[in-house]
Amino acid sequence: QVQLVESGGGLVQAGGSLRLSCVASERTYAMAWFRQAPGKEREFVAGISWSGGTRYVDSVKGRFSISRDNGKNMMFLQMITLKAEDTAVYYCAGRRTVGVRATVAEYDYWGQGTQVTVSS
Repeated sequence: QVQLVESGGGLVQAGGSLRLSCVASERTYAMAWFRQAPGKEREFVAGISWSGGTRYVDSVKGRFSISRDNGKNMMFLQMITLKAEDTAVYYCAGRRTVGVRATVAEYDYWGQGTQVTVSS
């Protein structure tokens, strides 16, 4: 079972930046970041394929950037111009197969999550 561990969350003012990291215990093909705000369903934020192809939800385009370092089994999410509505627990997710997907059910591995709080 692949283990995923996130880090980098915290409290930041609106307009600020944060960088999330996720380290996997072994190679994982497609990876993604999801987030879940209180009282809401977990939603797709950004995903990246093994070869580096990316996909974003419209609400973060131009503000968030996903990347990965395959040699270190790591994935990152650079977030700028943060808004109060970005407040959520952010989860790292991985798939056994190739191809970025935007639904929770398509992912085989999950981290425990890291809290991101944006104060307005």
